[in-house]
Parts: sequence; structure tokens; C-alpha cells
Amino acid sequence: MSAFLNFAAQDSLRKPYAYIEARNLQDPPLQSAHSVMAPKPITSPVPDSWYPTLSVFTLAIGLVLTASFFIYEATSSRKTRSLVQELTTGAVASVFLGFGSLFLLLACGIYV
Repeated sequence: MSAFLNFAAQDSLRKPYAYIEARNLQDPPLQSAHSVMAPKPITSPVPDSWYPTLSVFTLAIGLVLTASFFIYEATSSRKTRSLVQELTTGAVASVFLGFGSLFLLLACGIYV
């Protein structure tokens, strides 16, 4: 029995990394950390050539909604105003003006 243990100890001393040899040669090669962690460039979901057009249309829609909000406020009496209509018109106008401003800055080359 001691001869067997002595042989096993000598064999493990000769090949301390024997588990590497047991790897299947059909496995795909290991990828380096550089290829796995390679960054991908960030691209816009909208083509750059669309920025001026989008800014004009979204700003125009936002200004029309803002004008309709002011007309509604000026022409309706305090008793007939609807809070829901005011909030909805103001929120939608704000969204369109915000995106219009964003696309205007992008069209001018100010990337925010």
C-alpha cells in the first residue's frame, strides 16, 4: 500500500498541472479578457441628418400646444376651467418643447 502512495505522490510531483492536459481538445479556445470586454461605440437611434427636421417639427408642435394652452386660459372663466385639460396640455407641450430643444442643440453640434 505504501508503494502505491509513494508512486501517486511522485506522479503528482512530476505533473502538478495534470488537469490542464485532461481538457477536451474539442472545446472552443478560451477568449482573452480584452476581446470579451471590448467596448462598443454608442450610436444614436436617430440619424444625424434628421436632427434639424425633428427640432423644427417638435418645436412647432410644442409652440402650438403652448399657444392653445394660453388661449384656453385667457378665454375660459374660472368656473369652466378643467384642471385635467390644463395639466394634460401643459405636460404634452412641455414634452414636445423639451425634445425640440434637445434636437436643436444636437443639430447645432452641442452634444448633450
